[in-house]
Amino acid sequence: MMSRHRIPQLAPTIFVTALATACANPKRIDEAPIAVMHNGDRVASPTHTTDAATTVALEVGIAGRQRRDSLTAVALASCEASVCAALERGELAIGMTEVQVLAATRTTDVAWSVRRSGHGAVLVPREADAVPRDATAPVALVQLADGVVAGVTYREPQGLRTVTSAADADNAGVSRAAALVRAGDAMAVMGDFTAALDRYDRASILTPTNAEVQYKIAATLDKLLRPVEAQLRYKLFLHQLELQKIEAVGTANAKLSDAIVHARERIVVLGGKP
Repeated sequence: MMSRHRIPQLAPTIFVTALATACANPKRIDEAPIAVMHNGDRVASPTHTTDAATTVALEVGIAGRQRRDSLTAVALASCEASVCAALERGELAIGMTEVQVLAATRTTDVAWSVRRSGHGAVLVPREADAVPRDATAPVALVQLADGVVAGVTYREPQGLRTVTSAADADNAGVSRAAALVRAGDAMAVMGDFTAALDRYDRASILTPTNAEVQYKIAATLDKLLRPVEAQLRYKLFLHQLELQKIEAVGTANAKLSDAIVHARERIVVLGGKP
């Protein structure tokens, strides 16, 4: 006869067995949403509407590309060498025709509102939140006289800038390069050398013969532990200065003299010949 003292000892065993069985065979609940329909309800299919909207958008996109391609072909067929070069870069240039303006900004006439008066015309963006731009910056307006561009006004971080001659464009490039160098200097002071290098690189594109920018790039690459590129830039800096013809004289050239010495030293340290 089983002792009455052993019966309570079986309870834990039974509980553990039941728990293991429950874990091995968990109950599954279908969590899919339940659609509730009422008498007279019909399920609307959005497929047709969606397909129609997609088709229209596709057709508009294709038509827009075809129109831009057509304008570009016309623009390139009648351009002078300097204008053709600007078109290939995607830049506006003084002397462009209206069609060439569209080609340079990769737009069509839909993107612009045109006001004509006598021999002149003014093109302004039709939509404030979809401003056309060329490779330089967003375009605020384009002024034409006798059918060709006489002035272009850009929207830039520092405000509006108007270009009315090739010299204006060149001077603007120098000004933008100087602003980029100042921004790079500020970032270098804060220790963000990667961001500083980005600004110096962009300034170098605008002013490729600026020796000081080359030196800043070299010093920044040096700090970023990129010795091969740093050595190349130091050499480029020295080459641009034509050291054999330079004599550092007076306070104005003292800083340049220090840069020359430092560049020579770093080339040697990095394993090259000055």
